[in-house]
Amino acid sequence: MSTYVIRRLLLAVPTFIGITIVVFGAVRFLPGDVVDQMLGDYGALSPELRQQLREQYSLNESIPKQYVEWVGRIARGDLGTSIVSGREVVSELKTRVPATVELGVLGLLCSIAVAIPVGVISAVKQDTLVDAVARSGAIIFLSVPSFWLGLLTITYGFQWFGWAPPIQFHQFWESPSENLGIVVIPAVILGTGLAATTMRLTRSTMLEVLREDYIRTARAKGLRDRAVIWRHALRNAVIPVITAIGLQIPVIIGGTVILERIFSIPGMGSYLLTSLSLRDYPVVQAIVLLSATVVLVTNLVVDLSYTLLDPRVSYK
Repeated sequence: MSTYVIRRLLLAVPTFIGITIVVFGAVRFLPGDVVDQMLGDYGALSPELRQQLREQYSLNESIPKQYVEWVGRIARGDLGTSIVSGREVVSELKTRVPATVELGVLGLLCSIAVAIPVGVISAVKQDTLVDAVARSGAIIFLSVPSFWLGLLTITYGFQWFGWAPPIQFHQFWESPSENLGIVVIPAVILGTGLAATTMRLTRSTMLEVLREDYIRTARAKGLRDRAVIWRHALRNAVIPVITAIGLQIPVIIGGTVILERIFSIPGMGSYLLTSLSLRDYPVVQAIVLLSATVVLVTNLVVDLSYTLLDPRVSYK
């Protein structure tokens, strides 16, 4: 196991370097210039100030030199300074990462809590009314975008119940009740789309496992159906589901970007959209790089979880 982990970590190094190159290059290809946005029309009247700002933020250097300096700062734990606000990106993210993590984790937990039980019941009750309702619901929620559900929730929530998202956001440790009052609804919306995919996969894998010989043998020995389904069948059927959940992490990150903006949650997503509109290169690079790192780590954790779910799987 340790050899496999070391090998995966070594393979992650060139992957991470490739990510830094793509992130750095993609940001530089964004249309517009942050200095022009900062100065506006005054930049045309004062080329000296424009040049001064470009030198201050090393934007006058060559692209390779800017990349090397940026990677060097990352190695020291320095994600740079916002060109627009002048604040360190690390300090800004410390206040925003918890909100994004909370929204993403709650959305994922909501999807798992709904998708796996419904998927199992749908497989056990194959071709019944319960199965038809579950599959139809999955198709509907898979087809409905999360931003549309968010807008509908705000619109009709205000019209019917006089409810609107609170203006002031509180972290969980500051006020748990007010925090959950803001985060729970977008988390449920985020989880609906994820649950649809997970439910369909859980149903299909459960149907395959329930047809295996060892399941028939377990039933022939007199084991109760509940023990056969939840203790024996689900444990093997859930392995592909775990893989799918790991692959949903980028979807969760993308969903939080939109829902944070709709529900006015001060997380990384809203910060990223604002920074993109202002061409704030250090902030955009830091957030995208952090998101890519989360995906890399998640893939490693998912691979290692197979050994816990299935003793037949071993890494050498």
